Amino acid sequence: MKIFRLLLLLLLFYNTSQARHIAGGELYYNYISPDANNSANSIYVITLRLFRECNSGGPTLEAEQATVGIYEGDILFRSLPLPRTTDVTTISLNTAAFPCLVGNVGACYQVALYSATISLPNSPIGYTLSRLGCCRVDFITNLAQPVSVGSNYVTRIPGRIALSGGVNSSPQFNVKDTALICSQKRFTLDFGANDPDGDSLTYSFCEAFSSPGGNQNAAPPNTLSKDPLPYRSPFSGNLPLGDKVSIDPSTGVISGIAPAPGNYVVNVCITEWRNGKAFNEHRKDFIMAVQGCDFIEANLPDKIIQCNNFTVLFENESTSSSITNYVWNFGDSINNTYPQSGSVKHTYKDTGVYKATLTVTGPKGCIGTDSVEVRVFPGFKPAMTINGSCFLNPYYFNDISTSVYGIVNYWRWNFGDETLLSDTSRNKNAQYQYPTTSVKNIQLIVGDSKGCLDTLTRNLAVSDKPLLQVPFKDTLICSIDSLPIRVNSSGIFSWEPNQNISNTNTANVVVYPKVTTQYTVSINNNGCISKDTITVNVLPFISVRAGADSTICLNDSIVLQVNSQALQYRWTNEAGQFVSDQKNPRLQPTRTTRYFVKANLGKCEDKDSIQIVTIPYPTVNLSRDTSICFGNAVMLNAQIMGSSFRWSPSLNMLQANTLTPLVTPASSKTYYLTVGDTLGCNKWVTDSVQITVIPKPIVFAGRDTAISINQPLQLNATGASNYRWTPTIGLSDAGIANPVALFDNPIDSILYRVRGSNSICFGEDSIKVMVFKNGPDLYIPSAFTPNADGRNDVLKPIPVGITQLNYFAVFNRWGQLLFKTAALGAGWDGTFNGEPQPAGTYVFQAEAKDFSGKTIYKKGTAVLIR
Repeated sequence: MKIFRLLLLLLLFYNTSQARHIAGGELYYNYISPDANNSANSIYVITLRLFRECNSGGPTLEAEQATVGIYEGDILFRSLPLPRTTDVTTISLNTAAFPCLVGNVGACYQVALYSATISLPNSPIGYTLSRLGCCRVDFITNLAQPVSVGSNYVTRIPGRIALSGGVNSSPQFNVKDTALICSQKRFTLDFGANDPDGDSLTYSFCEAFSSPGGNQNAAPPNTLSKDPLPYRSPFSGNLPLGDKVSIDPSTGVISGIAPAPGNYVVNVCITEWRNGKAFNEHRKDFIMAVQGCDFIEANLPDKIIQCNNFTVLFENESTSSSITNYVWNFGDSINNTYPQSGSVKHTYKDTGVYKATLTVTGPKGCIGTDSVEVRVFPGFKPAMTINGSCFLNPYYFNDISTSVYGIVNYWRWNFGDETLLSDTSRNKNAQYQYPTTSVKNIQLIVGDSKGCLDTLTRNLAVSDKPLLQVPFKDTLICSIDSLPIRVNSSGIFSWEPNQNISNTNTANVVVYPKVTTQYTVSINNNGCISKDTITVNVLPFISVRAGADSTICLNDSIVLQVNSQALQYRWTNEAGQFVSDQKNPRLQPTRTTRYFVKANLGKCEDKDSIQIVTIPYPTVNLSRDTSICFGNAVMLNAQIMGSSFRWSPSLNMLQANTLTPLVTPASSKTYYLTVGDTLGCNKWVTDSVQITVIPKPIVFAGRDTAISINQPLQLNATGASNYRWTPTIGLSDAGIANPVALFDNPIDSILYRVRGSNSICFGEDSIKVMVFKNGPDLYIPSAFTPNADGRNDVLKPIPVGITQLNYFAVFNRWGQLLFKTAALGAGWDGTFNGEPQPAGTYVFQAEAKDFSGKTIYKKGTAVLIR
């Protein structure tokens, strides 16, 4: 059993210091008797029950003014003041009954009744009673308007038309103690009612009403007001507590998972039924307070039935966050009492009925326990069949469900007839005749003696004629053939015309017309009639034409286009091998081949053949990719099989109309040769060759120089990777970049040429070497002419066998230093501080070291000539 059960909350409030105070109300009436003073009238007692939050602001229930508007139709018939007829009583929540409750909770409200007696004429259309008031408690969670929301409590006195001369007292909702409702916790509220007349009652959520403008206890207006409350999405009058809470239409029990904490306005409508007919509606409007609280709870379903396998899922349906431990006992012979989570699976070893128990514990020693009956009987397989012809006859519904361990003993059919409310049967096999044609949604709820229950659904197309399925609508035969026709249907058959046909009263006939004939088949299934037609086209003979012989490229495919009305085909090749049974096959011959086709239409037959000639594709083969040096020419070389060719690009190509053209590309280039054929394979093929152009290396042998006899000269060529010097006279190694030259024979000069190469390309350069016989020295000219003619413009020392110039200086005749340098090859250009010096004699001094380390000193004069 449950440690905590949720008791009825009739009217709860959410604590507030606002002046709004009314937490709900109900307007009801009791029929007393006919009026003794006027037989056309009846006496009623009208009662208003109001609920007020304890300790709230605003008027007390003792000071509350209650006036009811009585409307015939929508027009005010009379206003009726209702004085208070009971003392104000107080109801509060006893929190001591919940020792493990977590959270600051509480509930308290006051209740009072206001009543008056009235004699009303017996109206044919009846009366609507309305009491307007202001205001509900503020900040109601499921409303879009936060404050100043008025109330309108409404009920109806049915008229003589609805009751056929009878009388009625309204139902009265049960008034019970307060209940604890915690957010996100499962709860149950018994919101049932009693009816003094014994009428049947059904319950539903519905919209509550507001007073016009939220007026404070406004006088009844002349016209009936039914302004709905401004509900906030996703809430509405039909879903006042969200989609996880519902009301039982038979009992009025509200149950589900409570929404977030807050105040929620809930309105319940009762429909009164008498003699199977709904005739009146009664309403009650109340505020439900959902509180932010929690408690230890074990909450299992009432029953678990497993009919698929032996594994059962157990879940604690409580959302308590303070549970610290779960202990499950699954009720079988295995010792399986152990801590687990709130959701476990357990596999039973055998069928049977078990009692599973869950015990949960939490802080303060709080314990919750619950149990559930578990029925394990796998092997229940629901199934059904439906047979019928059309809506003129009944359809037959048969249950073919099976149960391994039980007996199938429960059925509830719903035949999906949208025109009726009670299209059901409780029999195993049932029949039903539909009044209209449409697609019906059939439902079967089926169960067995072990408690297994399942629901089957199926769509049934109810037609105005029985199903008649012919195998084809149009066909072709030869005049010497017969054709069997098999129809899928049931009933009494007839075929027309009754010529060249056998078995005309069956679903399976054989026809053998000599000319094209349209046969009509009819079936009659208990008065449901359906018809269809089949056209049998008749040919006296057939012919087949495979087409003209064709030529294709070798290994290409071709689709043969056959001209024939035959229905069967067989293709073979010239060797008698089977090729295809298609009318227009796709073929890929590997050589020239003749294909034969045999075409049949029943016993009629014809033959033909076609030859497919295969021509090889053109071929082209170019020489390999190659490389050349910049500026060189290369000959392209190609071999082809074809009747035409073209080169691309052909610009600057010599002999472009041959297979061996000559090209001199300035940069790397790809040349394409495309070859075609005119012998039957009208396709082009292309090959390419890449010519890579390699630039020539830029070789530098060094600047011309002068040396002394027996002085080694270090040569150094650059710009390539391989070198060869000529002539080889005096060289240490003519095959390297940096050989040493040494002369011991008297020669005046020598010109060396060096060839440098990178891969296949080479470049050349030369260097001139002057050889002096007198050994190392500095030679300084005696005159120079700085006139910018490119000859003798600079006065500079000429080193022979010199490795280092210490200095070279020039002075005027007054001893002033005009120029000085230590760089070999540098000299004086005849200027000082940018000014040209006058013609005349100038003094120079020079000092250097030769290759042996000896110091050489020179001093003299030189003439500047202008």
